[in-house]
Amino acid sequence: MCLAIPGKVVRWIDSDPLLGVAEVEFGGVTRRCLMACVPEASEGDYVVVHAGVAIAIVDAEEAARVLAELASLPEKVEWLERDEEETQ
Repeated sequence: MCLAIPGKVVRWIDSDPLLGVAEVEFGGVTRRCLMACVPEASEGDYVVVHAGVAIAIVDAEEAARVLAELASLPEKVEWLERDEEETQ
């Protein structure tokens, strides 16, 4: 299974069209990400990152929605496990 996570572009390090790199913030943690797929992204934009590569730009509302869903996953997993135990 693959998972892409939205993060906020904090700072461009290198704006080369093929090898661009920016710092992207994920919930207080900043990582360097390759930006070749989204060279038009600006500081403050949200990008979806998979395996260290920004693959798309998303608006802030969509990023917040996805992050909220991801934050609720442990609760959802616990609920599913309880439901499975009750049906057995």
